[in-house]
Amino acid sequence: MLSKVLSKETCADCRFCCAFRRCSLWETPFFDREIVDKYSVRGIRFELSDEAVGCGRLDYTGKYHTDDENEEAPCEFLDVNRGCVLPDEDKPFDCKIWPLRIMNKDGKTVIALTPTCPAINRYPIEVMEDLVKDGLGKKIYEYAQAHPYIIKEYREGFPVLMSF
Repeated sequence: MLSKVLSKETCADCRFCCAFRRCSLWETPFFDREIVDKYSVRGIRFELSDEAVGCGRLDYTGKYHTDDENEEAPCEFLDVNRGCVLPDEDKPFDCKIWPLRIMNKDGKTVIALTPTCPAINRYPIEVMEDLVKDGLGKKIYEYAQAHPYIIKEYREGFPVLMSF
């Protein structure tokens, strides 16, 4: 979805978004139930969600080795040499739109930019605004309407690119 600004190679080299600090577990993506079932039989552990009935998030229990809130644990699907090993059809929507986030800000649905993505920070913010306004924003919003559990609460410091 973001191939106009981010190449697969750039993302594979960076892998920043594929590790989660304890303090940022709110950002872990939801996997649809069929994906949870498919990979659970392969030994991948998921936590089923109360907020997203039938969906699950990767279980990070036991992945951290210290009490440090900023310690990172990699995604189960991250290969250090190849990047994400999930086929596109199995990737969670949140992963497909990273570093964009759909959020609830003061009762409005907004598309915001994650301020910590090293690759996208090389571009002027107008590049991402144009991408969102050229149709991507509408696609994200429509997906969120059908899957409201992906809408996260707004976090300070995330530049808003579009409001609905």
